Amino acid sequence: MQTNITVLTQYLLPKQVITTIAGKLAHLKGGKTTTAVIRWFVKRYNVNMSEAANPDISSYKSFNEFFTRPLKQNARPLANADFICPVDGAISQLGDIEQDQIFQAKGHHYTTAALVGGDTATAQQYENGLFACLYLSPKDYHRIHMPCDGRLLKMTYVPGDLFSVNPTTAQGVPNLFARNERVVCEFSSEQHGSFVMVLVGATIVGSMATVWHDAKDGIINPPRLPSIKTWSYTDKNICLKQGEEMGRFLLGSTVVMLFQKDSIKFNASWKPSLTIMLGEHMGTKV
Repeated sequence: MQTNITVLTQYLLPKQVITTIAGKLAHLKGGKTTTAVIRWFVKRYNVNMSEAANPDISSYKSFNEFFTRPLKQNARPLANADFICPVDGAISQLGDIEQDQIFQAKGHHYTTAALVGGDTATAQQYENGLFACLYLSPKDYHRIHMPCDGRLLKMTYVPGDLFSVNPTTAQGVPNLFARNERVVCEFSSEQHGSFVMVLVGATIVGSMATVWHDAKDGIINPPRLPSIKTWSYTDKNICLKQGEEMGRFLLGSTVVMLFQKDSIKFNASWKPSLTIMLGEHMGTKV
């Protein structure tokens, strides 16, 4: 009953309005008020500030500056693996893509084509491949890093809803990750073929950014575009090394990754919701 009420509330809330307001507030430089909000947040969500490059809460001028804080050097040593986890977070789902079907939660699947914004040519590359869905909670580090070396091919902004992406909503909202606003980043790898990293927006997620985007601070949204927009980078040589930062969330959300068939083998001992950290193994090459 409680789950049904939570999901119904998600449909009724003015999510776009709430997110726009939250994004503007998070950018404000409010002095002592900002510091008080950050201090409350750290206590409420048990944020480990000892890992931050700058652990001084009072020095952050805005909430977003705090939220996207970098970590101390070597706070996340990289694992010796073909693929590493690109974020601090929890595995909500991972496994095989069945033809073009990605498992979301009990009773719910969505397609690779829907996830990447209707690009069937891209989606076909991941038929019978593998996927991983990684949820970032409020306390987590919210910068995103490369799971392996990769050359950027294209980026696609897909407008959509802003449902929460927590486990309860994932169980109750069909096609959640393929209906929310998202940024689809496609890379090629010499050793592992192509792979996709999808940054999924959610309620209160003010914006998403990448290190290569030419807007101020790499921010892709806002503004929230009314239709799909794609940037091609095949004429540029944007190459990122394993572990190098590729983007960030301004407030938390989810990353969905797609891998081609036989490019990665997941560790069978992993369980959904197991917390993993940037630098831990994503798996071993088949």
